[in-house]
Amino acid sequence: MQADSLVGRRVAASLREAILSGAMEPGARIRQEELAERFGSSRIPVREALRVLEAEGLVRLVANSGAWVAKLDLAECLETYKMRERLEPLALGEGIQALTGEEIARLEALVAEMEEAEEVETFLRLDRVFHLLTCSRAGMPMLEATIRGFWDRTQHYRRAYASLVGREGQWVIHHEHRLLVEALRRRDRIDAEALLALHIRRTRLALAAHPEIF
Repeated sequence: MQADSLVGRRVAASLREAILSGAMEPGARIRQEELAERFGSSRIPVREALRVLEAEGLVRLVANSGAWVAKLDLAECLETYKMRERLEPLALGEGIQALTGEEIARLEALVAEMEEAEEVETFLRLDRVFHLLTCSRAGMPMLEATIRGFWDRTQHYRRAYASLVGREGQWVIHHEHRLLVEALRRRDRIDAEALLALHIRRTRLALAAHPEIF
């Protein structure tokens, strides 16, 4: 049983990485027998891994049918962004006094790295690290897990949008990031929360203007 549990964690980690990196796109069929063969196991740990990813919102299981990479339609994605608009500013505000000077300097460095990033995947990786760090000091594990889940489930659609606008369309993102870091440096909770909510809302409206992404 312990060996199955270990294999299950490896399968879950491998699938999670494939989904978040875009190697497996929303709606892609997940073939359990192929995974079992690749990891040299029975289908028991594979099924356990799929149940874990289903709980994370990354996989959809259909009884007597199979498993697929989960997908969002436009309405579901916009609903997720509306929740992010409320929850991420809350997490940021709750933890703003606990952010260290080193962490704020790291956020500033991440902004500079994003401005120089030439590849979409590099930008997405840095942007994710930036935003999850701003929310990391709230001391509210359930809230932080919820936020991370929202990021995971919308990863594909951020990638599609970032590819659509290109580097030229990212200037406003960088500007908003710099304003947010300045507010964090001042420990100005009101400004920081408002800036983050505006930042997320602007992305939501931009996604709504491009339904072809979905």
